[in-house]
Amino acid sequence: MGGGRPDAQAPAPLPLRLIKDVRTLTFEASDSSPVSPLCSATVVSDTHQGTTSSALARLNFHAARLLGVPDTGYRHLPGLAPEHLNDDRCRTPASTSVRIAELATGHTPWPELSRLLARESGIGSLGVWDYLITSAPTPLEGIRDASSYFATVADVATDTLRITEDGAHTVISHVNRADLAHEAACAVRAYALGLYQRRLSEAAQRRLVPLRVTLAAEAPGRHGALSELYGTRTIDFEAPHTSMTFLTADLTTPSPCAQPGLPALLRGHAERALATAVPLRDWLDLFRTALAAAHDRGTPTLAAVAHRLDVSPRTLQRRLDEHGTTWNGEAETLRRDRITQLLHHTDLTVDAIAVRSGYADARALRRAVQRWYGTTPAALRREGTAPARAVVTEGV
Repeated sequence: MGGGRPDAQAPAPLPLRLIKDVRTLTFEASDSSPVSPLCSATVVSDTHQGTTSSALARLNFHAARLLGVPDTGYRHLPGLAPEHLNDDRCRTPASTSVRIAELATGHTPWPELSRLLARESGIGSLGVWDYLITSAPTPLEGIRDASSYFATVADVATDTLRITEDGAHTVISHVNRADLAHEAACAVRAYALGLYQRRLSEAAQRRLVPLRVTLAAEAPGRHGALSELYGTRTIDFEAPHTSMTFLTADLTTPSPCAQPGLPALLRGHAERALATAVPLRDWLDLFRTALAAAHDRGTPTLAAVAHRLDVSPRTLQRRLDEHGTTWNGEAETLRRDRITQLLHHTDLTVDAIAVRSGYADARALRRAVQRWYGTTPAALRREGTAPARAVVTEGV
């Protein structure tokens, strides 16, 4: 597959951050644990449609830079600010990755872009989704989990991973609803198959070559890059579906690096990642994540957040007004939420929380909590949850 032979390498170990996250779930889970094999339909449909993982956005961003695509065409796109792109909790607008792919196919043929994306998709680059495949008892069980949790990576409103088992053969399909002539979509479809093949091969510890490849794409002038990507010349273009057909026996052979009990933990981690994701669908989402990032570094200022969003302070205030809110109101709401979290989830004293939150002293913090909730910090901490009454005023 272009720059490497994933079949000759063992799957990379889980990154330390992922290991820590997984360990917080349970150490008693096993493959028979009551962890749902499917994502909650409401979590996916109501929260994540129209967005992709920041990991996928990083991959597209990286590929564009490797191809020499001028960043003036994409650096301003939603979700590409460093605090969004490098935060795995953020969900980037799907339109951002589509636009980057469109710019990339203006610099290189779409088969070349597909091969580059697959080559740069090292194990772990797409987070927990990768390890769902490589840690399962068999490659087939792994790709089933990957299909169930496809929302951790992609926008399932437009892209779907399907598995069809038919006796001796298993067909892995990628459904993308864009037009066959849309070169960016052709690149996405072809890359998706290359990614699935790579992960299955990494799970099997040997290169798995499909019996047949079909692409819902117009035949390119040259497709040597695709033959190299898939390891076969048996590729049918302008097909109704984008798919790869494998021998079922190849996918049901036990994976050498399977880790009993780990798949259930990873499924739990995937559920939690979806539940805690921050979709960046519109400008107000982007503003609030920029404000939160500035708050984490100290007391946020209008000028600092405007700089993060690459707009003037006056433009920032105008856009907040267009969205029915204000700078002071947003800053106060964030401060209220962070103080409430500190009261509920830490043992910090009220004085320490006041200092951390930018108040002159504990008395100022007590007045703020009284204004928001009609109670005291001590009472709020004892209750464990914020009362229904929460008033945010313009003053800070």
